[in-house]
Amino acid sequence: MRRRTMIAGMAALAVARPALGLEQTGAWQAWRDRFVAPDGRVIDDGNGGISHSEGQAYGQILAEVFDDREAFERMERWTRDHIANRQDALMSWKWDPSRPDSIPDWHNATDGDLLRAWAHLRAARDRGWPVDQEVPAAITRDIVGLCLAPDPRRPDALLLMPGAEALSQPDRVLVNPSYYHPRAMRELADAYGQPDLARAADHGETLLAELAATGLLPDWVTVTPKGFVDPRDHDYRSSYDALRIPIYLAWSGRGDHPAVAGMATMLARADLPDHVAVRVEADGAVTAISNEPGYRAIAQVASDQIVPLSPGDFATQPYFPATLQMLAYVAHAESRG
Repeated sequence: MRRRTMIAGMAALAVARPALGLEQTGAWQAWRDRFVAPDGRVIDDGNGGISHSEGQAYGQILAEVFDDREAFERMERWTRDHIANRQDALMSWKWDPSRPDSIPDWHNATDGDLLRAWAHLRAARDRGWPVDQEVPAAITRDIVGLCLAPDPRRPDALLLMPGAEALSQPDRVLVNPSYYHPRAMRELADAYGQPDLARAADHGETLLAELAATGLLPDWVTVTPKGFVDPRDHDYRSSYDALRIPIYLAWSGRGDHPAVAGMATMLARADLPDHVAVRVEADGAVTAISNEPGYRAIAQVASDQIVPLSPGDFATQPYFPATLQMLAYVAHAESRG
């Protein structure tokens, strides 16, 4: 079957779309106008004004959800012109306007590539936009070829590595648990004939359940033949990366997953009303809390509650919590299908 015909046929399989009223559309416009530059660069204002592959992908997914083709294409042009510069189909993860060379690190971040490919698939399948499907097909192929590694505990199982050049040895594989988006992985696997990506999604759900059972859902962890150990070059804690885990699981129809309950428990450990815990150390100490609506939205989606959206939520929130709020809203709405 030709790829375009296959993708068109998959439209019937898409889950329910969010109900977009004036509040939701206004929230998207507020997010877009604040964080997307006229040239299509998504700006992380809480991180020195940099842009990264993850942010470009988030923006394109949201543009597809809110039926904003112009914004989708603007972000795609910037991405192609500035960070889609590797010899493979993946992206350099970081673009820094304060540096003369702009790209201080050409390594990729697998979550950004995964979500960019998924945004393209959704745009063609669910909107009928004239998206070049060779782009997500090539990205998916290179994620499978460059960013999967056998689990040292089970060589027949595949782990999603955080990048093509990430630490991967027979006895040691670095993993960022928040990079797993099972639904995106499975849909890309089906669309582009890459069953190993679906296998990695299945094993990823098992991995997340195993981590939840330890009492800590970390930002980074190393998998060895004997189990989980602290990562060598990252702090072993649960914080801003791991906050995405319940969003992606809920979006994948796995609101019942133990990692969702585990993160809900962590978020609830804040000691002030209307705050959530956003950083917990390996010893259980809560070292950061927040009352930003975007972080509280994670607790709402983890508890299967409707995530409210209002344009006013995006007047002062930094890029990251604002984006998490948008993603949490979409995740909860699409999990209803």
